[in-house]
Amino acid sequence: MLLEVENLHVRYGNVEALHGVSLMVRQGEIVAILGANGAGKTTTLSAISGLLRSSAGEIRFEGRSIHKTPAHQLVAMGIAQAPEGRRIFGTLTVQENLSLGAFTQTDRVRIAKNLQWIHELFPVLAERREQLAGTLSGGEQQMLAIGRALMAQPRILLLDEPSLGLAPLLVKTIFQTLWEISSAGVTIVLVEQNAHAALKLAHRGYVMEVGKIVLEDRAEALLANSQVRDAYLGG
Repeated sequence: MLLEVENLHVRYGNVEALHGVSLMVRQGEIVAILGANGAGKTTTLSAISGLLRSSAGEIRFEGRSIHKTPAHQLVAMGIAQAPEGRRIFGTLTVQENLSLGAFTQTDRVRIAKNLQWIHELFPVLAERREQLAGTLSGGEQQMLAIGRALMAQPRILLLDEPSLGLAPLLVKTIFQTLWEISSAGVTIVLVEQNAHAALKLAHRGYVMEVGKIVLEDRAEALLANSQVRDAYLGG
């Protein structure tokens, strides 16, 4: 098992945001985490990537306990996150943003090869490499956020709301590229409010409500589930 989260509890001060979340991700899978705003999806990703500390429970990566490991060490181990809201560095160029993503990498040949792959995935980033990232469109910024995370050469890519605020055509393009990334051997955990697009892409999914996982199944079974359809797929 590549990633295991077991009985995870996370608190913000006196408020507990996660109440015993357990999930697993196998090598090569795309796993979707669905749920309404405030369900705990982003908190779960932030705990996995080391940005939040758990108050109880355990997170294991390739069998090794990582819930006390600092975030930058987790990146070096192979866990990278493209955060909600993109969080690109707007006053730096596209190329500088991508270079920052490779901060844990030392092999220049591999960095160059990785950059070439990202330019193939997102040709617009090659065209705009000298442009300030803050002047890109929302869709281009999302591509840059994903590309920056991929520069770390992750084993597992955590994506938080990649379709947020994007036009339907761009969403289709981004999700097609996520399939290509997965096909290249990168495992993906996808938090996404566009449940239909996420489940069409994913192998398996988890549904969260108020800090707990309430449903887990294969993606096609969740798509066919009447409860999921009514709550997240517009009936």
